[in-house]
Amino acid sequence: MTQSRRTFLHSTGLGLLSFTLAGSQVLLSPRQARAKGAELKVLTEDEVATLEAFGDVLAPGAAEAGIAHFVDQQLSVDPNECLLMLKYFNIEPPYDGFYRGGLAAVNQISHKHHDKPFEELDEQAAVNLVREFSAANPPDWEGPPSPLVYLLIRSDAVDVVYGTVEGFQNMGIPYMPHILPPEKW
Repeated sequence: MTQSRRTFLHSTGLGLLSFTLAGSQVLLSPRQARAKGAELKVLTEDEVATLEAFGDVLAPGAAEAGIAHFVDQQLSVDPNECLLMLKYFNIEPPYDGFYRGGLAAVNQISHKHHDKPFEELDEQAAVNLVREFSAANPPDWEGPPSPLVYLLIRSDAVDVVYGTVEGFQNMGIPYMPHILPPEKW
């Protein structure tokens, strides 16, 4: 039986996902997968660097929480099983094209405005650049609609930072799932 993204996220607190570690499939949280250096299946190193930096602007701590591993793992599964928000926006699979195009556009606009990749921007420059493209496509944007890139990657960042038991505790909100995750992470 296929479960919905919402059911999965609420019942497991972003739960354990299947990652490849030292050639073996293991169940880890995105945070654990990042910390242990689990293999990435879809995203390139440059895309990971941009996604982590962009995620940290949108939800501080997203890189450490494993946004790149979460997105990469979800891009590697059957689109019907994917938990990424873009699935609900009628974006046609395969979904990696949206992420590749969006991350490339973020880097391209960063190079045009600052002559360096997004992940090398200081915090204020990164925030200002994101503000510029979060509401409307800037004239030099080349990729999926920038507000949609902002919205969907922000959703991924929020999921990994706040959609966990630890995330709820950090906000001072009691975590009250219908079914508790099998272990705390």
